[in-house]
Amino acid sequence: MKIVVLDAHTENPGDLSWSGFEALGELTVYDRTPKFDDKEIIRRIGDADVVITNKTPVRAVALDECPTVKYVGLLSTGIDVCDCAHAAKHGIPVSNIPAYSTMAVAQHAIALLLEICSKVGVHSKLVHDGDWQRCEDFCFWEAPLVELSGLTFGAVGFGQIGKAAGRIAKALGMRVLATGSRETPEGREIGEYTGLDTLLRESDVVSLHCPLKEETRKIVNAETISKMKDGAILINTGRGGLVDEDALAAALRSGKLYAAGVDVVSVEPILPENPLLRCDNCFITPHVAWTPRTCRERVMEIAVANLKAFLAGKPENVVNGVM
Repeated sequence: MKIVVLDAHTENPGDLSWSGFEALGELTVYDRTPKFDDKEIIRRIGDADVVITNKTPVRAVALDECPTVKYVGLLSTGIDVCDCAHAAKHGIPVSNIPAYSTMAVAQHAIALLLEICSKVGVHSKLVHDGDWQRCEDFCFWEAPLVELSGLTFGAVGFGQIGKAAGRIAKALGMRVLATGSRETPEGREIGEYTGLDTLLRESDVVSLHCPLKEETRKIVNAETISKMKDGAILINTGRGGLVDEDALAAALRSGKLYAAGVDVVSVEPILPENPLLRCDNCFITPHVAWTPRTCRERVMEIAVANLKAFLAGKPENVVNGVM
């Protein structure tokens, strides 16, 4: 059996091992594959039986041109990198990696929020630059800090990551509102379920934790931003496509929104013309919430287990209904 990994580097920049896959077949590993070059993607897949990918897209044309492919394994929870419906037409199961980075992504969402509100990085740099030494008072601050206790945290999407972020927000003394596909007893213990309009209207912080689907694409746009509190904060550790970045940038520049913290953008790596780069009150990290080594170890373990389950005729974590 031939196995090809299309984009190994982000999952394993050298601190992990591919031995689990090597034990299952003839393994070819590419650190990176051009995302927009279908011809090269097809060439690299070649006559492989198994394709493993993180962010290199496996589009319909690749599935059509590579008839030996029997299984696609994703090194991610998100499934938009593969044309899952087209894979299903070919009888190819697509498996993802659920719940491997729940706490890390929730932690990162709150880290972005805390940086906006406590400005730790800003003040640490000022101290290292000598500003505190030159200060006549025992303390100083470059910008006002924000106390989160007593404010309202709105989670758009209340799956495992949304709930985890909600628990942290609640521990900080925040009221938690949530909107999600279905209510659960666990969710009701953390916060109050409500409609999106109510959440936008009442939340001081809106944090995105929903999957990217057609119905959620650009769920944050000029209209929904207009429903938010003046001076609210937006956090996005979900997918860049959830946000109309032009509308967000306009709201940040006008002061409608106090700040935003994002770990994801619409095109990654970020393009020079992305309007968020011109907003000093937008804090941007390069899609790193999922990358602690412990999380990447889980990805590797689950990805190997997924492939073993497929080979045993009992595929697991299948996202396109092919069993």
